[in-house]
Formats: sequence, structure tokens, C-alpha cells
Amino acid sequence: MEGLRVDILDVKKDERGWLAEIMRSANLPKSARMSQLFVTVGNPGKTKGKHYHKRKTEWFSVVSGAAKLYLKDVRTGEERIVPMGENNLVTVAIAPQIAHAITSDGDQPFYLIVVASEDFDPKDPDTFPFDFPGI
Repeated sequence: MEGLRVDILDVKKDERGWLAEIMRSANLPKSARMSQLFVTVGNPGKTKGKHYHKRKTEWFSVVSGAAKLYLKDVRTGEERIVPMGENNLVTVAIAPQIAHAITSDGDQPFYLIVVASEDFDPKDPDTFPFDFPGI
């Protein structure tokens, strides 16, 4: 899928806990920038997202719990599912024109860190609904 990137995170663990670098500016494409960082929680059995962007790139990393990230390229129809969470710490770069939905994959909430390439503007949200049948 053009513009999709999945980076396996290097997790440092010891008796105190763990640390993982979610993103580094050095890993960004030359034209990309980080503009907004937020966290969202998905409750068990619930799905968030179900949309795509025409301009915005987003980077997702589930740092607690478990989720499945459903992706579909609106240009080509190509699909992919990426398991995410404590047992698969990854950062997924989602380019414009890739629809995305994320669903809880367990009986606990998941905690998703999102970095966006532009700030959310309610007057120009660059967010377009997308139906994922069966999700």
C-alpha cells in the first residue's frame, strides 16, 4: 500500500517497566511534519475511525491493550490488517487516501497514541467517512 509504513519498535525493558520510541523526526519523509499529538482510548468491543484523509498523514501506536487496525487504500482497494498493542508494539504511518478503523481486540480498553501531520481544524477537518463492512 503506497504511503503505509509499519515500524517495529525497539522496546527497552527492565524491572522498572519499558520504554519505546514511538516516532523520530529522522524517520519522516522529507515533506512530512508532525503537528499534533493526542491519545485516545477504545473500549472493548468498540471501533473508532472509519474514515480517511486527503491531506493528513497520521501515525498510530497502541501502547496498552490490544487492537486491530483495518486499512484500505481508497485508490486501489488494497486492504491490510495490522495487529497492535502491548504484544506487538509498532508505529504505523497512514498516508492520505488510506482509510482506517481501529477495533478493540480484547476485554480491556486500548490506548492509542496518534501523531498527525496537521492540526485538526473543525472548519476544514479533512476527514471523510468510509464504510468498513463487517466492522
